[in-house]
Order: sequence, then C-alpha cells, then structure tokens
Amino acid sequence: MNVQKQKEKNEGLQHDQPGIKIRSNDNPYLSADPQKNLLQPRRLSSYFIVLIESGSITYNLELQDYTLTDGHLLFAMPNQIFTPPAKTNDLKYFKLLFDENTLALLPQQFPFLVNPLNAPTIALDPAAKERVIKVFGILNQILHLDKYETDTEIMLAYLSSLLSELNSAYFKNKGPANILNPNLSKFIAFKLAVETSLTEQPSINAIAEKLALSTNSLYRIVKEYAGTSPKDYFISRLMAEAQRKLRYSNISIKELAYELGFNDPDYFSRLFKKSTGKSASEFLPGQDLSGE
Repeated sequence: MNVQKQKEKNEGLQHDQPGIKIRSNDNPYLSADPQKNLLQPRRLSSYFIVLIESGSITYNLELQDYTLTDGHLLFAMPNQIFTPPAKTNDLKYFKLLFDENTLALLPQQFPFLVNPLNAPTIALDPAAKERVIKVFGILNQILHLDKYETDTEIMLAYLSSLLSELNSAYFKNKGPANILNPNLSKFIAFKLAVETSLTEQPSINAIAEKLALSTNSLYRIVKEYAGTSPKDYFISRLMAEAQRKLRYSNISIKELAYELGFNDPDYFSRLFKKSTGKSASEFLPGQDLSGE
C-alpha cells in the first residue's frame, strides 16, 4: 500500500468509497499501527464530528484542548489542525468524517460547520442527545453493519437529519435573527478564503473584493463574529499554523517563514514573538513550554 492510500485509510476516507465514514465502539480502528498514526497532529482533509455518549476524553484542535463528556460533541472542518487523543477506557462514542463532495449533495447548508461563533463544541440537552445518538446509530448501521449496500439517498437523508439537529443545537438561544443574518454567509466565506489561501497571504482588500464587499463591510462582519479585525484574524491563523509546524515537524525557522509566505524571515520572527509572546525558537521540539 502506498503512502497516499495509507494516509486515506488512516483518515477514514478512500476515493473508491463514498466520502463518508463512521467509527464507534462497534467499529473502532482495527489495529495498533493505524491508531498510532492517527494520534499524530495532522491537517484534516474532511469534516470531522465526534460525539461522546458516555465517558470523558480530551481532544486538541488548533492547539487548544477541549474536554468532552456525556452528550458533548466536537466538530472540525477541513484544513484545521487536529490532534486526537488515545482512547480512554469505558468511552462510548461516535466519530463521523465526510468530505466536501458529500456535503455538496445535501439539500441545504449547515452554517455551524465553519464555526461562526468560534465555539467548536456543542453540549446537547438530554432530548437532543437521544435523537442524535439514534441517528448516529442508524448511520453506523448503514455504513458499517449492513450486509447489503444501502441507497445513497437514504444515507444522505440521515446525514442531513443529523447535521440539521446539530445546526439547531449550535445556534440554540442565539435567536433566529442571528441564524438568518445575511452577514453570516459572508463570514463563512471569509473563513473559507482564509483557510484555502493561508500561505499565499492575500491582502484583506483582495479577500474583500473576492467576497464582493468593501473593506469596511468586511471589517464589521469579521468583528461581529470573531471579535477581531480581518487582518488580526488572518495573522492569528498563520501563527497557529507556525506553532504547529515548529512543534511537530523538523523545519528551521527560516524555512518555515518562506513556507508560510513570508519574504523576510526576520519579520516573521518579530511577528511571531509579538503574536505569541514567545520567540519561535522556544516552540522547537525539546523546549519546555510550560512557563514554569
């Protein structure tokens, strides 16, 4: 098996199968080696959702830890940096991965997937948890347990039902005005533009033009949903990517600067120190980052 196919197998999606996979207690990763590979930090190539039915576990997304317990759910989108933990004892869970092509087949959009409110976790109330677990169970049966191939339309219908439930829970108590705010779709488009062109470092003016917005309008929208300016949001994402690469790859600071689209490594180092409060060299492997 070549490296690319092994990577696709580890991430749960393969080109010769539908772009959706599910893992659970009934359908775990099969061996220690793939599991070991999966514990390494990686950039996601698909949407990822994990629901904890019972137990507790901590995931790391974009260098931040999120502890999930009963009825808690974590979701992430393609291009985000994700570090899964080792499985804990007595954990009941469902994990779902699906790609952009699968999402495009669904009859509606699900704004929660790009996390416009900057909260990648959802705490389900008891009734919602029961419904979501049932749908996860049905998807698990369709994708893993059934001996006969299930109609793709049936699979997509249950996926749409699941995402509708999660979308509602994500925006719960935020009010319909927030959900239907036309600025939300523009913020979603801004986040996608940032993720897909991160190392190209387009100007904010270029992003605004691509979104058919003035720079002032883009500023107001990003400020509303992210609490910061478009420029600071972009820099924050660049610095998060820089920290990941410094921690988990054998790369020099100079090489990293060029890889992230900086023409001047010294400027990159100054910006990194200003943004994180630490020099880039302090994030290299083997450094004590505890601050103690």
